[in-house]
Amino acid sequence: MDKIAVLASGGLDSAVLLAEEAQRAQVYPIYVECGLAWEKPEQDALQAFLRAQNNPNVAPVTVLEVPTGAMYGNHWSVNGGEVPAADEPDDSVFLPGRNILLIAVAAVWCSTHGVAQVAIGSLGGNPFPDATPRFFEDFARALTCGLGREVAIRAPFRSIHKDEIIRRFNHLPLELTMTCMAPVGGRHCGQCNKCNERRVGFQRAGVPDRTDYGQ
Repeated sequence: MDKIAVLASGGLDSAVLLAEEAQRAQVYPIYVECGLAWEKPEQDALQAFLRAQNNPNVAPVTVLEVPTGAMYGNHWSVNGGEVPAADEPDDSVFLPGRNILLIAVAAVWCSTHGVAQVAIGSLGGNPFPDATPRFFEDFARALTCGLGREVAIRAPFRSIHKDEIIRRFNHLPLELTMTCMAPVGGRHCGQCNKCNERRVGFQRAGVPDRTDYGQ
């Protein structure tokens, strides 16, 4: 059976990716803890989703710590201040180098645990420079060179959008996932850019949204 590390944030996209990959491979979920404001609710959501799946092909979550406070400074993602609202553009939620950090530390873990693939739940329409097919291909080559062993980066959802993900995987407990930048009491805030993206995805998919939004 293939082995693959899946970058798992507890969000809808990465949770679905994890469940899908576990149908064919031994999956190693990796949560990269960066010191961002929403991480505790995310990790709780990830564990709840995994318990509901109860798939023997999924290993326990590995948490890798990569503090980004010194890099991002007094940024809303770190201090929990005013997050980009529902009507703000996607550019407002860009965290420079985030995928670079996530994939790099996961690849180092893979190189010491006999795993040659890293999967990330990047979707179609993602406008950021570290989420393009070219970036994934080029970065995989650089990591393979630097680590001295093969590293493949897989982004199997890169050509599809959130509504299609929701429609295709509605049989999964999607309501257990967390896609919010300002969760309150373990619930989605219902007002941030990510909550809006989630809501719109369910609406376009024509699928009932069982998410617990605070508002």
